[in-house]
Amino acid sequence: MSQPIAIILAAGKGTRMKSDLPKVLFPVLDRPMVEFVIDAVKAAGVDRILLVVGYRADEVKRQIGEDRHLTYVLQEQQLGTGHAVQVCRDELVDHDGAVLVVTGDSPLLQVSSVKSLLDRYESEDTACVLGTQHRNDPTGLGRIVRDENEQFVGIVEEKDTTDEQKRITEVNMSTYVFDCQQLLHALDRLKNDNQQGEYYITDCPGIMLGEGANVQALPVLKPCEALSVNTLDQLKVVEDEMRKMGYGS
Repeated sequence: MSQPIAIILAAGKGTRMKSDLPKVLFPVLDRPMVEFVIDAVKAAGVDRILLVVGYRADEVKRQIGEDRHLTYVLQEQQLGTGHAVQVCRDELVDHDGAVLVVTGDSPLLQVSSVKSLLDRYESEDTACVLGTQHRNDPTGLGRIVRDENEQFVGIVEEKDTTDEQKRITEVNMSTYVFDCQQLLHALDRLKNDNQQGEYYITDCPGIMLGEGANVQALPVLKPCEALSVNTLDQLKVVEDEMRKMGYGS
């Protein structure tokens, strides 16, 4: 079986950052935030990384630079997270093994969490392992729904939750390990019949599950990994947390 490949989603503008700078280039402790994600993925044992770029792609490439581990993949139109993975198809088509999918705006991604997800993928013969987390306040996040045997049965977005589902504390954290060939199969079945007209990677686990594949949710992500960056205020919170944790020292 091949070594895992990682896809880091880094194509967005980050409108709420109120700047023309691509979001993943915003400095955290004087480094572009996406570099911390790249470092964590490498440290977890991933040798090949596909960095999906879009908004001001040339600037992202110039700042991050060349690296034998990195391949830049251009997402010309930003049509959702599922589409961002779809544009990597040519790089994935011959891959037999795990594909880690993470976001470039989560600089507190932990090496131990990535390793736990990859270990579960290897040991349980899964089509997909979702990295999840229990939150005291899960408001606004997709809930992880399980059956009476505690098996994963789906992700329900906040707007679609019942009153009972709103009380679920386990949430999706946009961190996945997929079997590559099963991922490509699911990507072919993604639909964009939603208000935004976009393709979402969150639909892939459900497609796989519907076809009888082994999909698991693993609540291994740490509290700090909930701190992603969408606003300047969140950027400050992340930077403060990273200082406390000893990053950059």
